[in-house]
Amino acid sequence: MSLPHRLILVRHGETDWNREGRLQGGQDIPLNDLGRRQAAEAAGRLKALEPAYAELDYIGSPMQRARETMDILRRELGLPEGGYVVEDRLRELTFGEWEGFTWRDVRKAEREQAQLRERDKWGFVPPGGESYRMLAERVRPVLEGLRRETVIVSHGGVARAVLALVGAVAPRDAARVDIWQGKLLVVTGDKAEWL
Repeated sequence: MSLPHRLILVRHGETDWNREGRLQGGQDIPLNDLGRRQAAEAAGRLKALEPAYAELDYIGSPMQRARETMDILRRELGLPEGGYVVEDRLRELTFGEWEGFTWRDVRKAEREQAQLRERDKWGFVPPGGESYRMLAERVRPVLEGLRRETVIVSHGGVARAVLALVGAVAPRDAARVDIWQGKLLVVTGDKAEWL
């Protein structure tokens, strides 16, 4: 699918679990101090990229780390508090029973499952979780419903799903793309670039 309008993706700022390398997924972990600074940095990048930032639509994940990022971003831009849509389908990919563990923990406790995931990161479903493929199908209707240029504040998994959906990256590769905190991932048509 090709987006008719530019999309600006912002991954939430860092949490303590990000710093520790823990799988957050569906866990509602708050930002840490660095994460709050990264949210402010993203606002500065948005202001430099798009002088008419007040005219854009804003949509965010309902998860605490994404909402806090959105609130900081909008405050830094001087936009009204709460002036954005919360979209449940933009929640992070869930890792099910693996949440709270590091990848090292998972590899040690469930070696075969971890190896299966490495062979097919896009299609693998962790115990009680979901695959990137499933996440992409959850996110697709959100993208199809965009009517104009939009800022989405969400998660690394959601950004990877978007990259695959628009054709900027092959699905098998999308699951391995680094998604940076504090930067903007700008998607235009089937192209994406970091700012």
